[in-house]
Amino acid sequence: MSWFTRKKQNINQNPKKDLPSDLWIKCPNCGEILYIPELEANNSICHHCNFHFPITSERYKEIILDEKSDSIFSEISSVDILSFKANKSYEEILKNLPREKEAVDCFFGKVEGQNVVLCIMNFKFIGGSMGSAVGEKISKSINLANDKNCPLIILCQSGGARMQEGALSLMQLSKISTHLAKFSNNGGLYISILTYPTTGGVTASFGMQADITIAEPKALIGFAGQRVIKQTTNQELPDHFQTAEFLKDKGFIDFVADRNNLKNNISKVLEVLS
Repeated sequence: MSWFTRKKQNINQNPKKDLPSDLWIKCPNCGEILYIPELEANNSICHHCNFHFPITSERYKEIILDEKSDSIFSEISSVDILSFKANKSYEEILKNLPREKEAVDCFFGKVEGQNVVLCIMNFKFIGGSMGSAVGEKISKSINLANDKNCPLIILCQSGGARMQEGALSLMQLSKISTHLAKFSNNGGLYISILTYPTTGGVTASFGMQADITIAEPKALIGFAGQRVIKQTTNQELPDHFQTAEFLKDKGFIDFVADRNNLKNNISKVLEVLS
């Protein structure tokens, strides 16, 4: 082959083209590679295994509420009460987040013409963690639902209490639970929607305090993590442990509702119970 010479050195005979990272995503449940525009067109539900990807609070609002709705208590935001400092200070974390956003967004609107107060937890804001602002916004929403004599819906998507606010964060759980107890005593209807993930103190309090508890398919729902439970109990955990379907079988939730049918299911509950 002495007669053959390359004009260019280091030529790759089979060049591999990198797939754009903003067009493809791997399903954490079944491992299938999904085309993101197609996934989003299906409300971020995997068409292979029906896993429901987390979505924004704005998207949930569009799915659940009728067209016209009002954002409420949006002026309430988190502050660094304890001057918390670790690898990164709490103040620095908050500065890098959009100030108009919080770990919960609250709305007053309608579901098929029925007035409701809707709270949607936002996992993209510090893991949807419970802070003082979250507790205040949800508590005010409960009081508004009581004043308007309309049902309350809380969509949970959270990792639990916010460590940067210490005991003040844990206090919000009892604060919300107290307001919910008063709301219930006054005959208020409370619907809880558990999505992926709902863990920690949110599960241990208002996530499981509803008159009707709905969950999305394959949602992770639990208090402690599986590793902690295994080490504590020294036992193997059942298949699908801490999933929506497992909890439904054990009687912890009322039913599992596909996101595409979520509004219809809520409407039926309101029609029967409100």
